[in-house]
Amino acid sequence: MLLSGWVALPRLCNETAGRYTSSLDGRYASGVDQGGLEDAELARRIAAAGERIDADAEAELYRRLAPRVRLYGLRHLRDRHAAHDLVQQVLLMTLERLRAGKLREPEKIASFVLGMCRMTVLEIRRGTWRRETLLETYGQTAEAVEAPEPLALDAGKLAQCLQALAERERSVVSLTFLAEKPGDEVAKALGLSTGNVRVIRHRALGKLRECMGEEA
Repeated sequence: MLLSGWVALPRLCNETAGRYTSSLDGRYASGVDQGGLEDAELARRIAAAGERIDADAEAELYRRLAPRVRLYGLRHLRDRHAAHDLVQQVLLMTLERLRAGKLREPEKIASFVLGMCRMTVLEIRRGTWRRETLLETYGQTAEAVEAPEPLALDAGKLAQCLQALAERERSVVSLTFLAEKPGDEVAKALGLSTGNVRVIRHRALGKLRECMGEEA
């Protein structure tokens, strides 16, 4: 959804982490890329192009900054899916600002992106806190629904999907559905709030359904 409408979409999505430094310092290890352009020069090219769009410069800047933003997301969000979303959100907002000529100091592009990372992560955390608060308040309401017929799932594939989950998500799912422990006991065992357990369980089940595909 975040990428719809972008002209340089196919090239922007081609992120290759192995070629870059892991920090948001605005440079490669050598200080320039293969073509000799620094981050600030790429930013100026994008700003100068305006509505004409310099797809090559945008793709190069995206490829250069994406691994650094992803690393920031992994460090502060502890979730690779959330880190991937952070990359798209931060860098697309950055490109929008550049196209509109709203970034006055292109030589400080790395500092701008770092600030966007911090602001976006704070917003994500606030959203998570609000969801947990709502779940704590209203999550005990039972829904009157008819239980569906149990499905025959591929046990081997399900085991693989479980292993692909983050450790905390896998623990919540295992304690809930394998050990059949209620939410408060799961929360106590893992040192979490019951609301946090519900959020983690909901996220984990979504990943399992996606992994299992049509079988889910």
